[in-house]
Amino acid sequence: MAWNYQMRAYMKEHLKLYIFVSVLFVMGIVFGSLMVNALSPGQKEEIARHVASFVQNVNQSGIPSDKTTFVQSFSLKIKWVALIWVLGLSMIGLPFILLLDFLKGVLIGFSVGYLVSMLSWKGMLFALVSVAPQNLVVIPALVICSVSAVSFSLHLIKNRLLQKRGTIYPQFVRYCTVTLCMAALLFGVSLFEAYVSPAMIRWVTPLLPDAG
Repeated sequence: MAWNYQMRAYMKEHLKLYIFVSVLFVMGIVFGSLMVNALSPGQKEEIARHVASFVQNVNQSGIPSDKTTFVQSFSLKIKWVALIWVLGLSMIGLPFILLLDFLKGVLIGFSVGYLVSMLSWKGMLFALVSVAPQNLVVIPALVICSVSAVSFSLHLIKNRLLQKRGTIYPQFVRYCTVTLCMAALLFGVSLFEAYVSPAMIRWVTPLLPDAG
């Protein structure tokens, strides 16, 4: 009962931040998908060659070992979370946290938008197995990390610049706990990318002979 009350109180306190950060992600995704239309024919051709090369390598020799994929995936994700955490520790890091959220949305929007633009329904299918599954967890995890970081940064501004009183230790512990929980969640996502996604990608790539 006490836990439910704390959760309701937490959501009530941070609901506006969750909405704002989520909208920022969506804006980034939309912007990234629109960027595809701004590419020159030469740029589209260059990216198409990279996609075709990837598809050919998968069809011929498969995807790198599970361990290699896991290390690369988790390393990238933990660096992103760590950067958000570090930025949340300073009062000037707040706008950079929001910028990172927007850029993450841009990357996802561009990836999906390009695949769909170039390969139509085949691109959509490829995006559904290679981009969508993990990001259904990664995006909420990054939203939670970002809201926690923004909230802590705002708390620093309030208690160090405006009121100049009170301890920040309880908020800091909660901030670190949330970040560690999301890191553990992303650890699981990286395992999925290493041991499940390759099989799904290998299943789809034979449908993309015209990727170049």
